Amino acid sequence: MGANEHGVCVANEAIVTREPASESEALLGMDLVRLGLERGATAKEALDVIVALLEEHGQGGNYYEDGNSCHTFQSAFLIVDRKEAWILETSGKYWAAEKITEGVKCICNQLSLTTKIDAEHPELRNYVRSQGWWNGDTDFNFSEVFSLADDHLACCSGRESLEKQGGDISAQTMIDVLRDKDSGVCVDSESFLTTASIVSVLPQDPSSPCIHYFTGTPDPSRSIFKPFIFVDDVKLVPKVQSPSFGDDDPAKKIPRFQEKPDRRHELYKAHEWARSVFENDQDKGQKLMSIMLDLEKQGLEAMEDILTCTEILDAAEVVDLFYDCVDTELKFFK
Repeated sequence: MGANEHGVCVANEAIVTREPASESEALLGMDLVRLGLERGATAKEALDVIVALLEEHGQGGNYYEDGNSCHTFQSAFLIVDRKEAWILETSGKYWAAEKITEGVKCICNQLSLTTKIDAEHPELRNYVRSQGWWNGDTDFNFSEVFSLADDHLACCSGRESLEKQGGDISAQTMIDVLRDKDSGVCVDSESFLTTASIVSVLPQDPSSPCIHYFTGTPDPSRSIFKPFIFVDDVKLVPKVQSPSFGDDDPAKKIPRFQEKPDRRHELYKAHEWARSVFENDQDKGQKLMSIMLDLEKQGLEAMEDILTCTEILDAAEVVDLFYDCVDTELKFFK
């Protein structure tokens, strides 16, 4: 998941369809997120970039860096900007997309598109006919055609959490949803961990800045969301950048991904220390978390002031915003 300077945001989910994902190295869902954000100035442009790359290069390969195991998936995307939103779901190079015009939507680890399709691969229906998955006599339902058995009927915990909020959704609402372990949105187990989280506020008024809240650390229930605004000459934050291994990076060696290097950045390591405090000293952990949540609250309130201000934002005031938030978080941990 990520965002760019044009106010485009792209999120990706790994999904399983009746067509197995290729183990051959191609583009991963995360690659397509990065490339869509790099090349798209609108949500539709990002979508067009992603489907063009699917057509040219395909998707596939191991989602795990360690070559000892192989896990492959197809991809679903939520692509939004200030004015519109799209859900894009894929299987191999074939895809369908729905333009979202109202309400709340989310993507999960299962297909969700049904008969409302606003754009699709030009050969999609011919392909599924050739596979015997659809005979053309009924309405074309993307989820029914591509899902395994009744997988598309399973519940989506994210959707349920959002629908409970009605139309009253704020940045704090989304943060609370992402922290909800009881619903299954936030996962913290031995086999899987919510890696990181983002909440983005995209005002429809182009004079207001888009504001993105990043954790930069796993498990949002134990992380804090820190604000970031794209401005010219924004200060880079090395303490949340993974280390560079140059030509020794397993991603650059042939054969690739035969070993797994330590890619933890400084904030990640400090967050691991904090996690041990939460688990081993409850009183100290609660005190630390209370301090961190107060820091988060201050950030949310400051960003709300920016959004409600009628004056044009002075970029110099926020050029080091995220840098300072990360630095403050690290000082509390230390």
